[in-house]
Amino acid sequence: MRDKLEQILRRAADLEKAVSDPEALLSAEHRKALMQEYGAVRKVALVAGKYLATQERIRQTHALLEEEPDAELQELAREELAALEKDAEGLFHRLLGHLAAQDPTLDRDVIVEIRAGTGGDEAALFAADLFRMYRGYCEKNGWKVELLGASPTELGGFKEIVFAVKGEEVFRTLRFEMGGHRVQRVPATEAQGRIHTSAATVAVMAEAEEVDVDLKDTDLKIDFYRASGPGGQNVNKTSSAVRITHLPTGIVVQCQDDSSQHKNRARAMRHLRARIFERKQEEQKAQRDAERRSQIGSGDRSQRIRTYNFPQDRITDHRIGLSLHGIQKFLEGNIQPMIDALLEHEKAEFLKRQGF
Repeated sequence: MRDKLEQILRRAADLEKAVSDPEALLSAEHRKALMQEYGAVRKVALVAGKYLATQERIRQTHALLEEEPDAELQELAREELAALEKDAEGLFHRLLGHLAAQDPTLDRDVIVEIRAGTGGDEAALFAADLFRMYRGYCEKNGWKVELLGASPTELGGFKEIVFAVKGEEVFRTLRFEMGGHRVQRVPATEAQGRIHTSAATVAVMAEAEEVDVDLKDTDLKIDFYRASGPGGQNVNKTSSAVRITHLPTGIVVQCQDDSSQHKNRARAMRHLRARIFERKQEEQKAQRDAERRSQIGSGDRSQRIRTYNFPQDRITDHRIGLSLHGIQKFLEGNIQPMIDALLEHEKAEFLKRQGF
C-alpha cells in the first residue's frame, strides 16, 4: 500500500510541474488533458499525504511509549495515539474510495441516455420516471442538467431521452446507474388492474473532450431534416433537426429539440464524442476482463441491475442484493442510500482483491 501511495504522490508532483511550466510546448488540448488528470490525482495525493504523515506520527508515538519512563508523559502519548489511529482509519477509508476506482475519467461530467425497452407505452412512461428521478437527484446535489435530445410519446413518456450533467464527481457517482432497469406495476393504461413488467436501459458516459476523440469531417455523414413528433411551433417547419453518422464505427446520434440547426448540431457532436469515447473505454476494459468482473461500476447496458416493484413498494439492486422500500421517494431522487451501498460494496471488493 505504501509503495502505491508514494507512486501517486510522485505522479501528482510530476503533473504539477508539467502544468505549471510556462516554457513547456504544450497544445491547448494537451494542457487541458494534463490539468484534468492533475485535478483527479491531486485529490488522491492530498489524502495519501495526510495518511502517510499520520502513519509516521503513529510510529513515532509508539517509539516514544517504549522509551519514555515518565508515567504522565506516557498517558499523554497514549491519548495522542488513540486520536492518531482514529484519524488514520478515517483517512484510510477515504483512500479506499479513490483507489477502488482510479479511472481519471470518473471526475468528469457525463452524458446520460435513457431508452425505453420492452413494454410499449408503459416502458416509455418508466423512462420518463427514471429521467425525473435522476433530475431530482442532480438538483439535490447542486448539479446542472442540460437536455440534449428526446423522443417523447403522446402519453408523456420517452422512447429515448439524452441529457448532460455537470458537477462535482458526477461520473464517479452516476456510473452505478448504467444497465437495465425493470419496473413491475399496474400501468395507467391497464383497465383490469393487471401487473405488467416493462424495462428501460440507462447508459452513463463520461463527457469527452476534443483531445479524447479526433472527429474528422471525412468520417462524418451529417443530415439535416425536419423535426417530427410532439413539439412546438417549429416542428415540421424548418430543417433544424440533425442526424450525425460516424462512418468508422456506425454510431448514429440525432438532435431535434432546438429550433436552431447550429445548436442541435453542437449537442449532437457532444453526444457523438461521448458515445465514441465510451466505445474506446469498453475496448480498453475488455483487456482487463478478470478485474472488470469484480467491479460493479463497470456494468453494461444489457445487464439488468435493478427492479422497481410497486405492489411491494420495493427497489432491489441485483448486483449487491440490496432491497429498499419507498419507491415514490426513490423516484423523486432520493437514491443516495443505494449509491452509498454500491460505493461501500466497491470498497469491500477492492480490499478483497488487495488481500486485506
